[in-house]
Amino acid sequence: MKTDIEIAQEAQMLPITEVVKEIGLTADDLELYGKYKAKISNEYLKKIEGNKKGKLILVTAINPTPAGEGKTTTSVGLGQAFGKLGKKAVIALREPSLGPCFGIKGGA
Repeated sequence: MKTDIEIAQEAQMLPITEVVKEIGLTADDLELYGKYKAKISNEYLKKIEGNKKGKLILVTAINPTPAGEGKTTTSVGLGQAFGKLGKKAVIALREPSLGPCFGIKGGA
């Protein structure tokens, strides 16, 4: 059985411009920071400012469960579940805990 780090190292990243197509954004809606990361542009945010259809879910907790499931696991699971339901979902993680998953200290 492969370890978590072996699985992570074998993963093929998609360019961020390909990823955002799934939620209806284009490269023009982004501020690119290289090939694999970006921020949504201020122009796009102003364009959708009056949109009332969006929802925000904040995931917060003090400690993970004994099995290690915490905020990151819950957030990713919610994003995947909304995707399965046909909803457009975006997840923003602030310094996910990489230590338990990848055997390294530090965050994003």
